Amino acid sequence: MHGPNGEAEFEITLVTHTSRGNFDDEILPFRIIRAPGYGTLLRLVRQADVIHVAGPSLAPLWIAWCMRIPAVIEHHGYQATCLNGLLLRQPDAKVCPGYFMSRDYEKCLSCFAQETSWPRSIFKLLTMFPRRFFTRRIATNIAITQHVMNRQGLPRTKVVYYGIEDPLASSKDRSGLQSSGERFAYVGRFVQEKGLPVLLRAASLLRKEGRRFSILLIGDGEQRPELEEIIRREELSDTVRITGYLRGEELSRELRNVNVVIMPSLWEETAGLAAIEQMMRGRLVIASAIGGLLEIVDGAGLTFPPADYAALADRMRAVLENPSQFHELRQTARERSLELFRLQRMLEEHASIYRQIRRTKSDSMER
Repeated sequence: MHGPNGEAEFEITLVTHTSRGNFDDEILPFRIIRAPGYGTLLRLVRQADVIHVAGPSLAPLWIAWCMRIPAVIEHHGYQATCLNGLLLRQPDAKVCPGYFMSRDYEKCLSCFAQETSWPRSIFKLLTMFPRRFFTRRIATNIAITQHVMNRQGLPRTKVVYYGIEDPLASSKDRSGLQSSGERFAYVGRFVQEKGLPVLLRAASLLRKEGRRFSILLIGDGEQRPELEEIIRREELSDTVRITGYLRGEELSRELRNVNVVIMPSLWEETAGLAAIEQMMRGRLVIASAIGGLLEIVDGAGLTFPPADYAALADRMRAVLENPSQFHELRQTARERSLELFRLQRMLEEHASIYRQIRRTKSDSMER
């Protein structure tokens, strides 16, 4: 963002624990600090006018509070209201009704202990109370969908949808405009909450009907061995192919003949960035009717009840039998994504929040 004279309106420093790897930080238009110690973090917060935190991370929030630096917390998950940050109850992988918010801490502890241990579960619960304090009493909150705002019920919350660049704006990438009604894909992590066994069960049902189609599973993760076993057991090896993680031209090449992307999530997705990306490419998205994913896709794609593999098979069958009938829905998906999920719109809305904080801070100092 630039001021009236063309100068940069904001000076950004990005602080992250992510290692650089082979990435060249010099190509970025802002300064980046990787894996800082507490001394460096203290100095950086002291120099800031506003800190913006991805989730209620305690260390920077404590420092900002002590130094009276305004804080913005952007909620990409449910870390302020759930120990595992997913609102997904364990071990049955059911949506949590909100045990922490209803102060049913025993169930919170039991759930998180299924994934870790009781000592870690107790420690995690104790850290939830300062997180709740910062999100409710101190910070400005940003929710990435209306669903996240409503589910967490935090004060001073503004909704700012994800924003991405239009992948079809460049003539180099028109992959979203090619069509095939017989090739489906999933793009994302292979983890329990993404519901991939539901997709495989739907595929098995359709194959037993003698239908011909293929599915690409693009991604990787801890659930891969289980998925490979299901593929082998259900005799889907000639139908389902796992590619591993792909990006850039490799991803575009694999998706070139895909016109339907499936997101069978079990948890209340906060938004569904993969759905947004594929909608902007003009692809039909079939998604679980749950959480922020439903908010993103409903009316611009096909939805089905979470975990209902028969209902998912129905949606896939409809596409296989008459793919052309969904052309208008694909166009609606692209139009919605261009209206709500543009990168420039997201930047402008964040800038507006920063300006408001700056004005409030300036007025407070004058008084």
